[in-house]
Amino acid sequence: MKAYLDLARHVVEHGERKPSRTGVDTISAFACHYQVDLAEGFPLLTTKKMHWNSVLRELLWYLSGEDHIRNLREHTKIWDAWADEDGNLETAYGHYWRHFPSAVKDDSGNWNVTEIDQIANVIDCLRTNPASRRMVVTAWEPGNAWGSRLPPCHYTYAFQVLGGRLNCHLTQRSGDVALGIPFNLAAYATLTQMIAHEVGLKPGRFAHSIVDAHIYVAKEDGAMGDMCHLDGLKRQLEREPLPLPELVIADKPFDELTFDDFELKGYQHLGAIGFKVAV
Repeated sequence: MKAYLDLARHVVEHGERKPSRTGVDTISAFACHYQVDLAEGFPLLTTKKMHWNSVLRELLWYLSGEDHIRNLREHTKIWDAWADEDGNLETAYGHYWRHFPSAVKDDSGNWNVTEIDQIANVIDCLRTNPASRRMVVTAWEPGNAWGSRLPPCHYTYAFQVLGGRLNCHLTQRSGDVALGIPFNLAAYATLTQMIAHEVGLKPGRFAHSIVDAHIYVAKEDGAMGDMCHLDGLKRQLEREPLPLPELVIADKPFDELTFDDFELKGYQHLGAIGFKVAV
């Protein structure tokens, strides 16, 4: 997919070295952006093998609203490193998507907290007022995020309807170009298609803005070389993308969709490229 490869190429060619929270250096670029047209195919990378099952399992876990990974880890271990020994995750994205705490002051001046299902609000707004510019979902709760081990990276997204198509824009404070961003692209494209189907729209464009887009690299003395993503990304940049697959979703209500209701058709890919996760 050219849009992703152009992003990776930009960071490779123009990124600047900086340290990171993980102890692994990065080359980082500021305010990167790309967008894809979902009508051209489902944007799952073809220049390397993607773990589609993990992408879908993670998204469905988000949509469950759970604040633990006990069910998720039955299928994938991708969040194990950030959860406690009981499987609790203090910044579970989906918990905030479906149960965001909203404080309202009553007549006595006391604050009462209610929970907001942001996904349900978006779907309702798309049905009743699709011209709205307020269809925003956030996972950034400041009191939680500033003190957590890993605050949300892809922290807010917004929807827009134009010409009968549902567009989605994702903003991300920190984006791992080799591992994270391909996952985010596929997950939010799936979410956009799910919601579009629910409200009788066609999938439109997915746009993605990343404040700090980075590639993990070895230190200048060669240390941490096993964590370096640079060579793998350069191999991808030498590959020609293959035709995109198609994602087919069963005709069921949004909140009744399960893993088996998604079918990825025609996914062709080039060889796998291994990247280690920087924790």
